[in-house]
Amino acid sequence: MDTREIDAIRELLGSKPRPVGWQERRQRLDEVGSVWPVASDVTLQAVDLDGVPSEWSIVPGSDPACVLLFFHGGGYCSGSIVSHRRMVTEAGRAGAVRTLAVGVRLAPEHPFPAAYDDALTAWRWLRKQGIAAGHIVVGGDSAGGGLSIALAMRLRDTGEALPACLWLSSPWTDLTMSGATMITKDAVDPLIHKGYLEELAGAYLPAGSDRKDPRVSPLFANLRRLPPMLIQVGSAETLLDDSTRFAAAAGAADVPVTLEIWPHMIHAWSLWNAKLAAGREALARAGAFMRRHVS
Repeated sequence: MDTREIDAIRELLGSKPRPVGWQERRQRLDEVGSVWPVASDVTLQAVDLDGVPSEWSIVPGSDPACVLLFFHGGGYCSGSIVSHRRMVTEAGRAGAVRTLAVGVRLAPEHPFPAAYDDALTAWRWLRKQGIAAGHIVVGGDSAGGGLSIALAMRLRDTGEALPACLWLSSPWTDLTMSGATMITKDAVDPLIHKGYLEELAGAYLPAGSDRKDPRVSPLFANLRRLPPMLIQVGSAETLLDDSTRFAAAAGAADVPVTLEIWPHMIHAWSLWNAKLAAGREALARAGAFMRRHVS
């Protein structure tokens, strides 16, 4: 396999060391996530979801009655609408749906359950706009993937209608960091390392919290009656086991699961789809999955 494109992304990510401060880290993720702007045919519109800042996007030919509700990654402490705009808008194109990217509150200023509650606020706001639950895909990358699962479980437990499906890109499902690939993939992952995740989890969870709480670590949850899900993860990720173990647990709970492990790909590689064919291909497959379930 030709790895020149992913090697170029690795070079971009390694061009500067990870900053120390939270604000500096947020700025850095916005920079590397938005190196390539959105396509010229994308229409963007800021919207307030009962206090949660968010953004609509749509491209010509997409169905405005079908929506991808997207939660960005960044370890609950960084990431934004800006950092993930290219990924979200191109996912919407692939799925022929409108997208609603949600700017959840970030830790450590806003620890758990702030983001967890913002996700529910966003869902209920969208439903109040008349969008049928079966026309909504809930998706996210990394921490946003974990948040997507947590939202689906919360809706199930409160007896509310569930989304049509879940799209999970490199989801963070285990805040105990117990996966073997935390160690075995550490040397090849340019982004995510156990010490960094420990820092993020410590900032997100109040002191004394149980890191196996299913609301933050859905790997340990009762996964029955969740909607169909597509999980996409790279082979060069320390979080690889977060996807493989979660897929096995969901499948054992009779949830329809599709797991894709992409050779040589790194954490949330679809972010850089503008210059990465594998990113575009992953979004195309995600889009086809969405169309099957919302149609």
